[in-house]
Amino acid sequence: MRVLSSVLFITAGVVAQTVRGPYEQCGGTGRPDDRCSAGWQCTTYNPYYAQCVPAATSAPAASSTAAVSPTPLPSSPPFVITTSSSRAITTLTTVTTTSTQGGSSPGPVVPTPTTLQSGWYWIRAVATPNYRSYLQPQPTSTPVPRAAVLANSKTAAQFQLTSGQLVQNNFGNSPNLYLNVENPTDKTQRRLKTWFDTKPNAYGAFGWQGDTLIWTVSDINRPNSAAWLVCGDNKEVFINTGAFLWDTPAGCFDHTIHSYNGAQADV
Repeated sequence: MRVLSSVLFITAGVVAQTVRGPYEQCGGTGRPDDRCSAGWQCTTYNPYYAQCVPAATSAPAASSTAAVSPTPLPSSPPFVITTSSSRAITTLTTVTTTSTQGGSSPGPVVPTPTTLQSGWYWIRAVATPNYRSYLQPQPTSTPVPRAAVLANSKTAAQFQLTSGQLVQNNFGNSPNLYLNVENPTDKTQRRLKTWFDTKPNAYGAFGWQGDTLIWTVSDINRPNSAAWLVCGDNKEVFINTGAFLWDTPAGCFDHTIHSYNGAQADV
């Protein structure tokens, strides 16, 4: 009986760790430190949040460095690493529409792509509530500037990062669109609006950390350069200047957004 009691005492002291899947939260203030599934590692972004990221790639973290080229990215479940040579090149069929609405500029008519072009990326969220929703300008039928949103994979835009600019592929129509960021008077403002325009972004620079899209600027000290907010029914995309998953503004959700080089924008 004495031996049995000892065994029960030891067993009761064991705390089981939950196994987290790709890009799920695995730690942070107020929650247990879980472990990640095989091939993934739990990496801390800040005291409040840790996430499962590919063990072979660098995790996003706060940084003031210039934009760097992306590393090879997961293709599709089970997230086999591919190189740029595997990206499909295809001829796109486009649907052309002409806007009759007023605005400061008509802007280019952007076709709806079906296959990823060589050297370009889809950009998407990888966690709920916007899992596999894709970055794109909306509505495409209106003049620029257009809101930056996360929306359906069927209208997903394709992107390339060039000299700190995030450029949307316009598939031969000139000019391309650029993701722009609000330059606030109050540098403590919690969220910064983003939008697509024919003019290059004049505030801050975009870059990659692993497959994660970051934005940095010299006059705002962001705790996490990979932090984004997705807000409202239209799922508009904002820069999060505060801590990730901490004091999130009402009506918004914290996200990181990631490049994806699968041939199609999967759902």
